[in-house]
Amino acid sequence: MAQIFDRSSNALARMSLVLTGLIVIALGVTLDGLQRSPWVTRQGQRPDQPVPFSHKHHVQGLGLQCQYCHVTVEKSSYAGIPPTKTCINCHSQIWTNAALLGPVRKSWATGESLVWTKVHDLPDYVYFNHSIHVNKGLGCASCHGRVDLMPLMYQQNTLQMEWCLNCHRDPAKNLRPVSQVYNMAWEGPTTEKPVWCAVNDEKSGKPTAQSVDCKTSEPGKAGTEVASLNALKLPGMAGVPGQTEAAMTLPTQLSYTKFTTQRDLGNFLIDHYKIRKPNELASCEVCHR
Repeated sequence: MAQIFDRSSNALARMSLVLTGLIVIALGVTLDGLQRSPWVTRQGQRPDQPVPFSHKHHVQGLGLQCQYCHVTVEKSSYAGIPPTKTCINCHSQIWTNAALLGPVRKSWATGESLVWTKVHDLPDYVYFNHSIHVNKGLGCASCHGRVDLMPLMYQQNTLQMEWCLNCHRDPAKNLRPVSQVYNMAWEGPTTEKPVWCAVNDEKSGKPTAQSVDCKTSEPGKAGTEVASLNALKLPGMAGVPGQTEAAMTLPTQLSYTKFTTQRDLGNFLIDHYKIRKPNELASCEVCHR
């Protein structure tokens, strides 16, 4: 029986297998790059808004605090979009005839809300709680970037799952004192700009972050004095009528620890903010509902 395939068919078969493998690999790399690209993540895009609101002007220029507009950021899962009344509080007095603010005046007159385009828009299956992140020392700029420098708001980070996981696997690099959460220029402690922190009055029912006192200037040598029920009793006060135990105490001195690196400060805050470690986040329902 005559041979059906020529000997060169073996080489062609091998080449076709190699070529198919290369095509599959190239397709995978292309799709991976596509799903990470701004075309999919919308990273860096500045969507059109009914009013070209400038965070740079209002935050850096006028000094408005984040909470003035985003009133629920510390107590709700949503930061909240300010109602028209928040805008009118100022713009009923200034820039009253500006053409750019026409939609704001119309909204106030008709009672119809402005339809803003959401910039940081997570998928519906993702549950993100603003309040827990803010109250555990995660700064606004860590997720949203330097909003105070943005004339038009845009999404600085990808907001993809791997971006969230990178933070949850190592939160120390992003944690800061809760007093610095709204400080957009916060860069973490350095040798030239250290941070001093102390723990005060940790007790059940009190937010853990409020038990940590951090300062960017060196506390006095005698320490910062605070009232405490655990302080030493005043001598000669025992048995005096009307004197409670709280009145029979001396202020205690907090023991401050100096931090010169973000890593050391972050690990300290993880312990005292009672932040769960990666191996403690075993349930998918933490983020997915």
